[in-house]
Amino acid sequence: MRVELDVQAVDDAFASMTKQFQKEAHLPGFRPGKAPRELVLKKYEKDIQDEVKRKLIGDSYRKAIEEKKLDVLGYPDIEEIQFGRGQALQFAATIETEPEFQLPEYKGLPVKREAKSVTDEDVERALDVLREQQVKFEKAEHELRAGDIAVVSYQGTCDGKPITETAPTAKGLTEQKQFWVEMKPDSFIPGFADQLAGAKAGDKRTVNVDFPPDFVTKELAGKKGVFAVEIVEVKEKVLPTLDDAFARAYDAESLEKLREGVRRDLENELKYKQSRDTRGQIIRALLGSVNFDLPDTEVAQETRNVVYDIVRENAKRGIGRDVIEKEKEHIYSAAAQGAKERVKLKFLVQRIAEKEDLKVAQEEILQRVQTLAAMYQIAPDKFLKDLQKRNGLIEIYDQIAHEKVMDFLENNAKVETGPATEAANAGANPS
Repeated sequence: MRVELDVQAVDDAFASMTKQFQKEAHLPGFRPGKAPRELVLKKYEKDIQDEVKRKLIGDSYRKAIEEKKLDVLGYPDIEEIQFGRGQALQFAATIETEPEFQLPEYKGLPVKREAKSVTDEDVERALDVLREQQVKFEKAEHELRAGDIAVVSYQGTCDGKPITETAPTAKGLTEQKQFWVEMKPDSFIPGFADQLAGAKAGDKRTVNVDFPPDFVTKELAGKKGVFAVEIVEVKEKVLPTLDDAFARAYDAESLEKLREGVRRDLENELKYKQSRDTRGQIIRALLGSVNFDLPDTEVAQETRNVVYDIVRENAKRGIGRDVIEKEKEHIYSAAAQGAKERVKLKFLVQRIAEKEDLKVAQEEILQRVQTLAAMYQIAPDKFLKDLQKRNGLIEIYDQIAHEKVMDFLENNAKVETGPATEAANAGANPS
């Protein structure tokens, strides 16, 4: 977009700005505002030019996009500038505008939902999980069996030598005292616990294992190990009795009240999962129903955001920088695709919000700010000021608006309830 301002407008702006500098100038020998124009120009000419240039370009750019009724994204790239006293202002502004597209049909989008409800068996399984959290391990005289804890002392070898000679850092695999091994197949090293079944305290066993190919200690991966094991003690799991006393440990008046609370939590969790799956289907349907060109700048910025999120999550999971570096092309490719979908969805959601007049009230923004401040344990006033400094309130506005649109789309979706497998497949592979 090319913009031009005539000579008279430029000269008028210079005259006005020079007078403003005269009023505020502090020059030796002159009272504030009384310095001669020539001396003010001599000292402040560069500053006056910069201010006039900034103001004229900003004002004329805004006027141009208003006259052309353009929906501009981000900031313009200003170049090819002609500017100075006694000449017209000319410049070129490279801008990105919102994409033009026909909003697809978004009401009555087809959604398949799993026919599922919380059963008594679900509640009992959840109560068993709570019991496991209060499990005790008591000494037992019987032979080791599934579910028990074997307290063992052992010495490990590989190729007839202490394991540390093969893997110097694996001291814990070479020798341990009073080590707890749960009696289940995948406990410790695969196959280790199985070979202890039937043993009593005081018994000794020779345990042969095959270290898995993906074993955490790379020097041992795929090798064989031999452990000389002594059973020091057998411990059995003792679960608490399901009664009112157990319920009170979870702040419930009685076992019946605890059951009611557990059922309520499970129903809320099921409702959340179904809503998340429904929204996933709605988003896929929306994205697949229309195509339009996306602004390169927004896609690039969103790609950087997605890459940052992926790298951060991998770092949290303990994946090293060297692994991330090797996978950078794959990470960037996946991020670019995800970024395009997010940018596309953003424009679709904005357009639906406008059409349905879904607005965000100031009170809703302030309430969200207070909630976030409490979550991060920051004073609400300080949190609000921090958001204002970095334009974070716009992000909160967009989040709330997005949620309102998704609520609207979910409430207006055409939901078909079906068997679990059919609904799950529909969610995984939308048509």
